[in-house]
Amino acid sequence: MTESDSTVRSVYIWVCEGTWRASVDAALNLAPAGASFTLLHVSSGEAPEAARGAYAGLLGRAGHDPGNRLAELAEASAGELLEAAARRLGRACEKIEIQTQGHAERTVVSASAQADLLIVARDGDQARLGPKSLGKTTRFVVDHAACPVLLVWPRAAPGVSSIPPPPPHPPGPQDPQAPQAPQAP
Repeated sequence: MTESDSTVRSVYIWVCEGTWRASVDAALNLAPAGASFTLLHVSSGEAPEAARGAYAGLLGRAGHDPGNRLAELAEASAGELLEAAARRLGRACEKIEIQTQGHAERTVVSASAQADLLIVARDGDQARLGPKSLGKTTRFVVDHAACPVLLVWPRAAPGVSSIPPPPPHPPGPQDPQAPQAPQAP
C-alpha cells in the first residue's frame, strides 16, 4: 500500500482455518494507518445438516441428534478463531461471524461488499504458482468481490520455476511442420 491508498478506510479480513494468520499479518503490514478492521468468519451449515440427515436415515428420529452438537462445536470453534485473530491483530476490530445454510462464498462477497479492501489467503495447492493455489470458494470470492482484493500466500510463495510449461499450440502457418494448403492449378 502506498500514500495514495488513503481511500482505504475499511479493511475486511476473511478469517479461515489454516490461513487466517497470513491474512491478519498482511493487514498489519500493508493496510494504511487509520484503517478500521473487520474480521469475517463464515461457516457453512451443511455439515450439521448432513449429520442430521444421516442420523435420521440410519436410526430414525429417536435419540440425540448429532447435528445439533456439531453445530454447537462449529460455533464455538468459529468464536475461538475470531478471538485468536483479534489477539494477533492487536488493534480494535469488529468481529462478524456468519453461519450460512447456503454457499459460504456468496456470503463472504455480500458481507464484504461495503469494504474498501478484502484480504484473502490462498487455500489451494501451495507447492506451485498458478490457479490451483486457490480453492473453489476462494476463487469465487476473488472473482466476484465488489471491492479490491489483496490475495496473500499463507506461507512463502513457491518459486517461479513451479509454473508449469505452456500448453502445446497447434502448428501455425509459419511452422515448417504445419500441413501446407494445396496449391491451386
